[in-house]
Amino acid sequence: MMLRRALLALFALLALAGPTAAQAPLNALAAASLKEVMDAQGEAFTRAGGPPVRFSYAASSTLARQVEAGAPADLFVSADSDWMDYVAMKGLIDPASRRDLVTNSLALIAPRSSKIALRAELGMPLAAALGTGRLSMAGPEVPAGRYGRAALQSLGVWDSVSGRLALADNVRGALMFVSRGEAPLGIVYDTDAKADPGVRIVAMFPSGSHPKIVYPGAMLKSSRNPAAARFMAFLKTPAGAAIFRRDGFVPLS
Repeated sequence: MMLRRALLALFALLALAGPTAAQAPLNALAAASLKEVMDAQGEAFTRAGGPPVRFSYAASSTLARQVEAGAPADLFVSADSDWMDYVAMKGLIDPASRRDLVTNSLALIAPRSSKIALRAELGMPLAAALGTGRLSMAGPEVPAGRYGRAALQSLGVWDSVSGRLALADNVRGALMFVSRGEAPLGIVYDTDAKADPGVRIVAMFPSGSHPKIVYPGAMLKSSRNPAAARFMAFLKTPAGAAIFRRDGFVPLS
């Protein structure tokens, strides 16, 4: 009900902007873990009078390098501050448009049928729980991979599993390894686990075991689409916040 009211208010506001038929579509680059929620944000924005939003999803590291290479896009939403800082230092974003959008949590997952039981705590027997299998994680340049490594180091178990990893190009790849039963355990975001019925959450990593997960968004300096600023503003409205919450993300003020 709250989402419905917020969307109705936004529709009324954007309707004042007049017809939208001639508006050029927005092109946005977004972290792979945001796929479902950003698709929903784009659809809501378009229903409210904005232009269509076309998303390209990949690891934040991959997207940052695409921005650096001149990818034709209007917006970039990263899964961590480091890769947004990277493109900012290259002078490729509008710094005034940068906003921290949401935070997330880190989860240890297993295939839905798995009977593995663990607690994410100091010295947990993670290596023993893997048996002869490997731990699925995003690669070391990917935010989810960095958060995961930090959590395992904090809990004192990184050295026991660092040689037994199944590394993926992005967090959704790590999720897929577990969902398909190709890895007995994996580390992904809480929201990824909830989006895939083929996995279950074994344990949640303590928030203090890794750097805070922050998703910043910004307009690219190369963008000439006036709707880019409107979409960034939409993500911070009550309607945008409600969509984030519905998918398990926590909006940041």
